[in-house]
Order: sequence, then structure tokens, then C-alpha cells
Amino acid sequence: MAQSRRVPKHRLTTGYGIVLVALILRIGWILLAHTYRFKTVDDNFGFGFEMGRIGRSLALGGGFGNPFDGITGPTAWEPPLYPYLIAGIFKVFGIYTRASAIFLLCISSIFSALTCIPILLIGKRCFDERVAKWSAWAWAVLPPVIFWCTRWVWETSLAALLLALIFWLTLNLEQMNGFTIWAGWGSLWGIAALTNTSLLAFLPAAGLWAGYQRSKSSKQSFSRVLLAALMFTLCIGPWLIRNQRTFGQFIFIRSNFGAELRLGNGPGATGTWMDYLHPTKNPEQLELYQQMGELAYVAERKREAMTFIREDYGRFLWLSSKRFAYYWGGLPQPDKTLPQTLLKNSWLFATSLLAFWGLWRAIREQRPGAWLLLLLILSYPTIYYITFAHPRYRHPIEPEIALLIVYGLTSRGKSEGHEIQD
Repeated sequence: MAQSRRVPKHRLTTGYGIVLVALILRIGWILLAHTYRFKTVDDNFGFGFEMGRIGRSLALGGGFGNPFDGITGPTAWEPPLYPYLIAGIFKVFGIYTRASAIFLLCISSIFSALTCIPILLIGKRCFDERVAKWSAWAWAVLPPVIFWCTRWVWETSLAALLLALIFWLTLNLEQMNGFTIWAGWGSLWGIAALTNTSLLAFLPAAGLWAGYQRSKSSKQSFSRVLLAALMFTLCIGPWLIRNQRTFGQFIFIRSNFGAELRLGNGPGATGTWMDYLHPTKNPEQLELYQQMGELAYVAERKREAMTFIREDYGRFLWLSSKRFAYYWGGLPQPDKTLPQTLLKNSWLFATSLLAFWGLWRAIREQRPGAWLLLLLILSYPTIYYITFAHPRYRHPIEPEIALLIVYGLTSRGKSEGHEIQD
């Protein structure tokens, strides 16, 4: 009995230890490498980009608006949670100050370090103790993981933490009947939607997987699904009401999909982001945005993109296939030689191949949650195949990718057995 009590304590201590090491490395790098020194060109735009602009507007009393240069009015260009966080820090430590930069990067580092916990939980649930620990340690110490939370004032690290927590809760919906977990699941989805709306691409797949798993055990789910839906609605409802009142029409969280679609599809499209058409880099586009207003501007950009797509669906499929390759293999580097491009993209390409290998092994060996991992890999990136890819867009699913890589590299097959930890 005494021994059974000590084992969980040891495992908990191990988890805390990994989180602590991860946090020390991140904050240490911020301070040693001075990553908080953002360039001041373009009126500090690199400090949070559109979210930084909205945060500044909120801190100055201008409301949730002005995502670019100048006073352009209310916006729904970005989801609200992270800009409000930036605004709170700006009010305490100053707008675009180094103190604000340090504090915001440290907060992102906390989000990133805490992601070790759901990685451990998912690893134990789907694979075994060894895979869980090695994956958590990889997340804690590898520089490509540390990069985003120590250099970008953005929601990237928070999105990874939220999606990992959601994935772990989804795994547990299969077995647990309590209403609390369903309420938490719905609430987390609401918070995720207000953080990074793209995460919702995984929601239908996660819900269907959980429902199917429960149906195999003849477990009732209807009332629990209603509770989750209610909690989700309560989380996002106030923002939807704000959008309706502000713009006079329904806007689901954010407004800019049409503009993003146009930045990947139009004359001159090559499968990459046509950033030269973005209002932050194109004065003519910024002037159009100011003259037309956000919703009319986005609608016009969407019309242009859809016209381009309808003119040649084969071309759109070709561009989408290139974006698929760029998402998993890295972006082309026009200013670099082929060897330099291959070297720069080698990490992304290699980890993608290893993750696919681990996923194939997990499915073949019927590991718990293997099909849910497949659904995540299939569903989450789809929006980027039709718009444009960027290495940052893979980060929210990299906790699961880390688990698949470690499993693929270390597993010896079903003969070694595995331990399911609830």
C-alpha cells in the first residue's frame, strides 16, 4: 500500500521537474539572447503585429480595433483573447516597452512549459511511460520548440497548450460519464475558439470520435453533448453579441477569412503567402481597407479569390498540393540556394516524415487514440492547404507530433506491451 502511494508522487514530481526545466530554459534564453528587443521600425509593428496593434488600441481606450496603421475603427480581424492579454500587459508595463515584451514572452514560455503536462498524460494514455517522458523532455529542451514562445508575441504557444489539453480530454470522454469533464471539454473549446479559431477544424472530428467510442460501449452521450455545447456557447456568446452589435451582422469570432484566402489565391499565386498584398505591407490595400471598411474589404477580397479559384479548379488543386508540401516540408526560399533551402527546411521535413511513420505504426499496432491522432493530422491543417502555409501554423499540433516521433523511433511493436494511464 505504501509503495502504491509513492509511485504517483514520483510521477507527479517528474512532471513538475520537466516543466521547471522547460521554463528555466525559455526564460533564460529570453534574457540571455535579448529576444525581447523587438525592432522599432514601422512603429513597433513586429511587436505583436496585428494583435499588438489591437492591444495598443485597447490600452489607449480606443476599443478593440485599429489592427493596422492609423485609426481604422472596430475590428474582428483577430480573435479577442490574446489582444486583451496584450492590452492588460501594456496598461501595466507600458505600450511596446521592453518590460511588456519580457512579460509577454515569459507568459508564452509558461504556456509552452505547461504543455509538457498534457504531453505526459496523452503519452501515458496512448502509448507508455517511456514515450510520455521522452516526448515531454523533447518538448522541454529542443530549440525549434522554444523558438516560438521566446521570439513571438502571439497566441502560438497558448494554442498548442489548449489543443493538447483538448486532445487529452477527448481521449477521456470515451470512458468517463461525469458531467464535469464534458463541461470542461466544451469550455476549453470555447477558450480555444477565442484564441485561435483555426483550432475548431478539429472539433467535428473530436466529437465524432468520442461519440463513436462511447456508442461501442452503449454509453449515453446526448445530455453530455448538450452540456458541452452550452458551455461552448457561453464562452463565445459575448463575443458574437459584440460582433453583431458592432458590425450589424453575424460574424463568427473573426472576420478576415476572405482576405486570407486572397493572399494565397489570385494572379501570381505560387502556393506561398502573397504578403505584398497585405494591408500592413501594401499602402494601396490599406487605403482600400480604410475606405471600404473591414467587412466590405474582406468580402471584396474573398470575391476576387473565389473568381480566381472558379476559373481553373485544377490550378487551385495544384496550388493546394504545393501548400500541403510547404506545410509539412517547409517553405521555398527564393533568396537562398537549393542546399541552403534544404538545410533550412530539414528539421520540419524530417520531423514530418518521422511523425507520419509513428502514426502509421500506432494505427497498425492499434494503440489507444491512434485514430484520433490521425483525425487531428487530417483535420487541423486543412485551412492552410487552401490559404497559405507557415512553419508557425504547425506548432499547435506539435505536442502530438512529438509523441508520434518518439513512439515511431522507440517502439518495438506490440510485443513490448503498453500501459494505459487514466
